[in-house]
Amino acid sequence: MSQKITLALLVMATSLFADSQVNISNTNFTLRQSNTTYNYDRLRLSDNYTQGDYYLSFIGDLVNYYGHGYVKSVDFSYIKALKSDTNFATQTSFYDYGSGVAYAKMYRFYAGFADEKNNIALGLQNIPMGVGKFWNPTNIFNPQNAYALEPDEVFGVMALSYTRSLSPTSSVRIVASQRKNNTLKYALRYKTFVKIADFAVDVIKSDDTTMLGYEIQGNLAKTGIELQSEGAYIKSSIKTTESQRENQEFYQATLGADYGFVNGVTVTTEILYSSKTFDSSQILLNYNSEIATNLTDSNVHLAFSLSYDFNIFLSGSMTYIEALNRSKSKFFSPAITYTLNDYNTFTLGGMIYNKSQDSRSTDTYYLKYALSF
Repeated sequence: MSQKITLALLVMATSLFADSQVNISNTNFTLRQSNTTYNYDRLRLSDNYTQGDYYLSFIGDLVNYYGHGYVKSVDFSYIKALKSDTNFATQTSFYDYGSGVAYAKMYRFYAGFADEKNNIALGLQNIPMGVGKFWNPTNIFNPQNAYALEPDEVFGVMALSYTRSLSPTSSVRIVASQRKNNTLKYALRYKTFVKIADFAVDVIKSDDTTMLGYEIQGNLAKTGIELQSEGAYIKSSIKTTESQRENQEFYQATLGADYGFVNGVTVTTEILYSSKTFDSSQILLNYNSEIATNLTDSNVHLAFSLSYDFNIFLSGSMTYIEALNRSKSKFFSPAITYTLNDYNTFTLGGMIYNKSQDSRSTDTYYLKYALSF
């Protein structure tokens, strides 16, 4: 099946030669972690073709880690073990050259058709679901990770997705994706606007997992405060040992709000509730599970972020996350960004933990340089 999908993409690609937008960007992090300093670099090529109502999008990366202490560490072995939930490799083997490791990655590659009523896409793509700013319990395709260096950098899924606009304020989306074990995962999402807010109902089904969810997003009266909530009932099979699995049933919900003040300050807050918790060994054992980000170690998490533009060149942000029923489970991430021009930005930041003794999280400080052209 994957060969047929790839062939279909190539056939579509050859017919899309009218308009092309090529972008190149490079993101470089110099990081300090414990007593180790290392460098992470990602060179990204993106190309978007359009011809009439047809389109094709490709994003490919060249990734390099440099620093002997880090590339030989247990933390890096965890990064190497992470794989996309596809039945083909989306990245090359890791090339080890002593103090560094490099590889190439296909981040996105999909083609489709879009008009006023229909949008159909086939290929390696992102399936957006949920309205949460820090957590997305309804998204078991490619959810964000609030604790990651780049929360929105997530694996794509090989999928056929179709969205039909039923009216100016309502739509339905159907998704079928092929997983790494060649089984299929299906999703159905209906979204509509009812008087004061957008409402959506989500259903996801795979061999391992059933998810029933909701999404609500709207403005609080006319205050300018944006409220959002999403929730999910999840029934899934997870590993208890390397060779055994066990069914788990639980539900999760988020409630959040954000508001932008006239002086340039933007505040976002969100709370996550989970009816079930999982210990660190269970979470680590299921790091490649489709519900990995739903496996939390606390019933209640609270997140808060603040951002402010000092002027046209300088901006700052701060994110704070805490597990309310754990005495040592806090995460703090401040950052300050200087924009030199349209092509160059510099960010100085940190990821700081107040953690329990069994936690593997390590304080990290970084300098980020982003170049795009």
